[in-house]
Amino acid sequence: MFNFGKMTLAAAALGAMLASAPASAGSNTGDFMVRVQGTYVDFNDDASGLPIELDNEFIPTATLTYFFNNNLAVELFCCFAKLDAELGGANVADFWVFPPALTLQYHFDSMGGLKPYVGAGIQYIAPFSEKGKGPLTGVDVEVDDALGFTLQAGVDIEMGQGWYLNADVKKTWIEHTVSVGGAEVADLGIDPWIFSVGLGYRFNLSDVFGSREAAVPLK
Repeated sequence: MFNFGKMTLAAAALGAMLASAPASAGSNTGDFMVRVQGTYVDFNDDASGLPIELDNEFIPTATLTYFFNNNLAVELFCCFAKLDAELGGANVADFWVFPPALTLQYHFDSMGGLKPYVGAGIQYIAPFSEKGKGPLTGVDVEVDDALGFTLQAGVDIEMGQGWYLNADVKKTWIEHTVSVGGAEVADLGIDPWIFSVGLGYRFNLSDVFGSREAAVPLK
């Protein structure tokens, strides 16, 4: 379920950081970008063993991107989310996940205020606080950590003074082992589509911390 409280806190934290930065920190050629996003996760469940399914979710997310040069960048995407698992239409478990994704990106820089990009990398999903519900109440439920491959495409739309609108889509291929009562009952390939829209701010880190040296523009 989408958590407006967490989204508000994330936005407030970003706003507080930017408010404390010098007025000149925002830059469309900066070496860092941070984003706060609303994200929809569409799970493509494919389970061997018990036909377990995960409910699709709206969640707040954030990214941090570092630009090496005009075109190459690396992005860290993350959030926390609580997921519900169903079996035969019944809610049988819920658990939290920490699912960071790290992608190497190529940004196209010859389209004016439109900055499309593509990326590839990995996503590590670490479930925790698993809890059996309904027919599994009181039963030990475990979902193993897993590492998957991620592809990405998106676009940043320049608004001026370092601000951007962002739209992004990722596809991850990943499989988890599910155990109930100590016995493995399913290999669950969740293979999510991850759709995000949000607001980004690009800046030079040296400007934020008041460096005396002028930053060299990347673009």
